[in-house]
Amino acid sequence: MRTRFSGRRRPSALSALCTLLAAPAPLLLSPAPALADDIAATELDRMVITAQGRPEPRARASGTVQVIDTETIRRSSARSVTDLLAENAVGFFSDWSPGQTSFNIRGGATDGQGRDWRSQVTVLMNGRRAGTANLSKLSPDDLDRIEIIRGPASVIYGAQAIGGVVNLITRSGATEEAGSEITARAGSFGLARGHAATAGASGAFDHYVGLSGGVQDDYDTPEGTLDNTGWRRGGGLGAFGFQNERLGRLDLTLRTDGVYDAGFRGSQWDTNNTDDRRNASIDLGWDREFGAGIGVAAQAYVVRDVDSFHWGSERQRSGSAGFSSDDNRRQLDVMGLKLAPRLAVDDDTDLIFGIDAETAKLRSDRVRQSMTGGTTAQVPPYDINEDTDSLGVYGEAVHRAFDDALTLRGGARWSYGRVSTRATPNQPLLVERTESWDDVTWSIGAAWAAWPTVTLRAGVATGFRAPTGTELASDFTAVGGGRTFGNPDLDPERSLQFELGAAHADGPLFVDAALFQNTITDRITTVTTGTDQRTYANAGGDAIIRGLELQARYDLARLMGWQGWTLAVQGSGVWNFEMRDDGADPALTGPDRTRLQRMHETQAALGVSFGARGVWSMTTTAVVRGPLYYDTEESLVAGAEPDSRYVHRKGSSWLMNLRGDWYVTDALTVFGGIDNLWDVNDHPLFIATDSVPYRGDPVSSNGGLGNSQAGRSAYVGATWRF
Repeated sequence: MRTRFSGRRRPSALSALCTLLAAPAPLLLSPAPALADDIAATELDRMVITAQGRPEPRARASGTVQVIDTETIRRSSARSVTDLLAENAVGFFSDWSPGQTSFNIRGGATDGQGRDWRSQVTVLMNGRRAGTANLSKLSPDDLDRIEIIRGPASVIYGAQAIGGVVNLITRSGATEEAGSEITARAGSFGLARGHAATAGASGAFDHYVGLSGGVQDDYDTPEGTLDNTGWRRGGGLGAFGFQNERLGRLDLTLRTDGVYDAGFRGSQWDTNNTDDRRNASIDLGWDREFGAGIGVAAQAYVVRDVDSFHWGSERQRSGSAGFSSDDNRRQLDVMGLKLAPRLAVDDDTDLIFGIDAETAKLRSDRVRQSMTGGTTAQVPPYDINEDTDSLGVYGEAVHRAFDDALTLRGGARWSYGRVSTRATPNQPLLVERTESWDDVTWSIGAAWAAWPTVTLRAGVATGFRAPTGTELASDFTAVGGGRTFGNPDLDPERSLQFELGAAHADGPLFVDAALFQNTITDRITTVTTGTDQRTYANAGGDAIIRGLELQARYDLARLMGWQGWTLAVQGSGVWNFEMRDDGADPALTGPDRTRLQRMHETQAALGVSFGARGVWSMTTTAVVRGPLYYDTEESLVAGAEPDSRYVHRKGSSWLMNLRGDWYVTDALTVFGGIDNLWDVNDHPLFIATDSVPYRGDPVSSNGGLGNSQAGRSAYVGATWRF
């Protein structure tokens, strides 16, 4: 069954509930679509994919799953997937620049530069490795939905799935109603964005084609314009499908996405630095049911991910002359194959098996120019050239009992990998060698429909991440100075998570709560070994995260019997009551030195949606987040911190957004909104914002004035369907 084409004006309560309430760790709330008369309890019956690698109702999942659906994506003003996930409560996001983001789910964090092979959260595209964990380079325009599982999920998805999985599912002719649409919007700071798409079907064939692009100038803060924060974006998607009873379903998807000329202020706030980041892929998928409970899914894919950094630092942190340019290009090429047979043993028991194989080639180069002129000493790139081969074999059993009221599941995976370091520019002493690793991960869980409106769940799962070639054998110098070496004796990172959860859905009320503990061992980090020198090492102690997650939604219009109107209140929050780092670097100082960094201790959000169904709608959202603990990479003025290894406690911040939609006709929708309504000047991570007094060291700022979130901004737009 095909969903309606994007932008339809009567989204369902199911759609809104799934988006706003499915995950128990909310950070932000997205604007809620107009509510229909669906019963909230059907949220527990919604089919999802990410949790176990195949469709099944959410009520049977033993872990927490969140789905951001088509309607919510189409209504969002998010410039990137980073913004979209932040709006929909996925986790803590550190927005370094328009082209770079790291994020954290239950203590598992992505790499600061978006390198998926170094991340503790797996980012997938249509169920396979995306090739990047930097969501800022990916556009939401051609996404059908996003599915998120929280906590370790290595049984199905292998390495890196310590904190969770984010699966981006693109639009296709099988999920879109035939027709075309054009969306255009303009706004503050020179914002201009456009998206055009068409979908259709003819006999056994279907297609979807979409193109998107946008541009924005430097944004303003309450203190003035923040130089070098603009960006350009562009991308496209072609999805072509064929389906019949004999062959099953065949899908060919071609896509490219990227952000260009994205100002990179980073922790040094240089106003000349920019990034170009793009991701492209080709997927070929096959799915077939053979009858007698037997089926199979297969996927072959090729991915190319490119990061081009145009950086420089005229002054080093030491105050000495730096480099007018420091260009680093990194290219990752991935080829992979996934095969997943499935078998229904009987009406109550399903088995799924899987084998996936992948080979990846990473190549980097780096060229820099000194401010003093003359011959410039070149240094190795940030990442060692390496080849990586991996293989995984897994199986999972699901058994339903007591008339499907109880679902039991268990699975295990064996993963094997081999990483080979290769000759790397400007690293003549590198010894090319091959290191191999293997690991076994497992998960068990249960879901019990205790009452008609209540489902209880419990689960235990493990995850791991293998060392990379860079961590094993690097020797590079950062732009601002400081040398980092590899360590050939590193062990894989591992995690163990326990979770208890409950969901209640009854008429206008939906509540979901979860209590979890995630323990991450043998974390790969960097430690100081000498003056301005660091090396990779396994942390001597565990990271322990314990949290309570809660969300609720109340459809007041339905409760009051107001036909034709929408009025809903939604609230959400998470309290990480323990964020302990037993392996904190001994060089860290301050009363919070043993706190886990780059992770909010508390988060809360409140949203109100009101409107006349099918005519207009208005949504306000208010968000509070923090505190957060951070040994900042920034160079601060004297007196801003006791020493350079001091762990700061960054207090809570808040903001409010407003959005309105007017459904002029079935074919035309006009919308507009204001972000950061009260013009709050803050940033979720950085200590030095462009506020007075300025806390950044002007010697190493190179003309910049810190990092801040955008000030108050407005946008208007329209969607035309034909």
